[in-house]
Amino acid sequence: MAPLSSIVTEIPESDCGDDGLSEALGSTRLDVVSTCKPWSTSLTNVALSSLAGLNDLLECPVCTNSMRPPILQCPNGHTICSSCKHRVENHCPTCRQELGNIRCLALEKVAERIQLPCKYQSMGCAEIHTYQNKLKHEEFCRFRPYNCPYAGSECLITGDVPMLLSHLINDHKVDLHEGCTFNHRYVRTNPCEADNATWMLTVFKCFGQHFCLHFEAFLLGTSPVYMAFLRFMGEDSEAQNFGYSLEVGGGGRKLTWQGTPRSIRDSHRKVRDSFDGLIIYRKMALVFSGGNRQELKLRVTGRIWKEQSGAPLHPAC
Repeated sequence: MAPLSSIVTEIPESDCGDDGLSEALGSTRLDVVSTCKPWSTSLTNVALSSLAGLNDLLECPVCTNSMRPPILQCPNGHTICSSCKHRVENHCPTCRQELGNIRCLALEKVAERIQLPCKYQSMGCAEIHTYQNKLKHEEFCRFRPYNCPYAGSECLITGDVPMLLSHLINDHKVDLHEGCTFNHRYVRTNPCEADNATWMLTVFKCFGQHFCLHFEAFLLGTSPVYMAFLRFMGEDSEAQNFGYSLEVGGGGRKLTWQGTPRSIRDSHRKVRDSFDGLIIYRKMALVFSGGNRQELKLRVTGRIWKEQSGAPLHPAC
């Protein structure tokens, strides 16, 4: 990153009454429209190019995140975010001078006053915030990408719902079904064995939305546990509009679960570890399996519905 002292911003004179860079920055937005003539077009272009440059200027050279106050600088003017100071052992990553505790007050003032669009603008977010509020907004922006909902691997793919659907089908070979009811069969020849890698995922399209049905076996202490739960491919606020039920039975007995699907914003492990779903312990699973109880045979059925005015809207499918 270039030293702050080497940056020069020229603003042409106009009749607008701007009496300094601070006031100019305080009123600058990416959607700026000036009514002053003949400078309106040139001022808009200056604002756009200046803001793009300022956004780069506020990028920490170590973590590449946007810097927020306190912003530190070395004696030569190179800047760094305060949280990265210990990572570079108190030496400037650009010139290796000792950092100390010198703050770049000018850049901090710029960071407090400019307004920038959300970095997820290309994904549909139209919000514009002051720099400090922009960073807070982006942590919870509803347009931020989702993590891949596939369990059983450390998949690092992120994206919007259409992109993740394509990824699940093409890369993870997940089955996609249309309909609001499902019938899931799980068979295991040795019911005394289970590990955290025993799982299944199926995607259902229902009411114009997509849902991930998870079914898996994992160890709780030393005993295998079987669990099924549903996640919604969207925001939690949208997931609240739906409900689902799961049922497993056999041998004249039946176990049911009814709940609200969890958003894929919540990780697979978080949902599983919260036990927010149909839980089947091994002894009960063997009862449902029937026979001589030497083979696990579970059939999980369920359906999804849309809540409407406090009452469930049952699907015709």
